[in-house]
Amino acid sequence: MGAGDFDLTADELRAVVGFAAACAERLLPEFEAAAPDDSRPQEALDAACVFAAGSPRSNLQRVSAFAAHRAAKEVEGESAQLAALACGDAAAAAYLHPIAKATQVGHILRAAACAARVSELRTGTPEVGSLAVLAREPVPGVLRRYPAAPGGSSRLSRLMAELDVAIRGQT
Repeated sequence: MGAGDFDLTADELRAVVGFAAACAERLLPEFEAAAPDDSRPQEALDAACVFAAGSPRSNLQRVSAFAAHRAAKEVEGESAQLAALACGDAAAAAYLHPIAKATQVGHILRAAACAARVSELRTGTPEVGSLAVLAREPVPGVLRRYPAAPGGSSRLSRLMAELDVAIRGQT
């Protein structure tokens, strides 16, 4: 292990994937309304849930994550794009690495940031607080092992940073 790296148990990884999947699941209807014949985001969400429920991590999570991310690029509408991205991110969260780099935080928080952005598009207010509450232990403890989410210029990056602060602050 390199300096600052740490161990990550299978149960902790499953909890992170479960959190990402719970966030993505809220958004799936947005994608299905825009592209009812495209099952790629649902397949990625299913792959995430299979892993979170205790099955071994497999190529299924990786392949379905890439497919859902491609679906996000092909669908019209920001909410539908974010929904597909979140589903892909939930499956990709199974590949969170115990490397103390801020870039890894996206595996934990991007699906939630997508959900926050969709709520902002719907109501004018992102649901940062209610999404942060979904991150039950051990997720906040895992997040605290990583450097803070990098701020960024995109709205999604800024929402990830807000979620990072909210989840790290949970006791």
